[in-house]
Amino acid sequence: MRGGFEGMLDDLDELRVPAGYKPEIIGGNIVLSPWPKGFYTRVMRRVCGQLEPYLPGGHLLDRTPHLFVFPGAERAFGPDIHAAHAQTYETDSVHLDGEGLSFVAELTSVSTRSGDLTDKVEVYGKAGVPVYLVLDMQQEQAIVFGSPSPRGYETRFTKPFGEKLYIPDPFGCTLDTTGFQAPQG
Repeated sequence: MRGGFEGMLDDLDELRVPAGYKPEIIGGNIVLSPWPKGFYTRVMRRVCGQLEPYLPGGHLLDRTPHLFVFPGAERAFGPDIHAAHAQTYETDSVHLDGEGLSFVAELTSVSTRSGDLTDKVEVYGKAGVPVYLVLDMQQEQAIVFGSPSPRGYETRFTKPFGEKLYIPDPFGCTLDTTGFQAPQG
């Protein structure tokens, strides 16, 4: 492995990743995160469908795997759902500017939950990402973080799946979490 954050990004680009995993840089380490369970697609589509009409002008909302880089924090994340100004995606690099994000959503798994609720909350908040939504699939609850500042997010609201959750500006809408639970059986 090469030294420093840039070396880690180079290593990550050359990494042979086993099927079913995606690489990220979390907590200063290259971490392999599992691809989502099948039913997560249903949940991600519902989130995107509800938020799309409220996108800020010139922004795109997507589920395409991209690596968003935060050099100052020496982190690189591949969020499940992301929104950013269209200009953020206009690059031939596979490393996109994390500070261009306007929205991020993560659906937790047993192996990613801790990082989704700690490291990513801190990095996204301090980087100024306006809205970070964590769908805690293990606890069946939605958590939204807003009002980013140099200290991190100033607001946090939690609702159990099945209830409605306010998504702060720049979206300013309500997300209905009905049907976000895992299939029975």
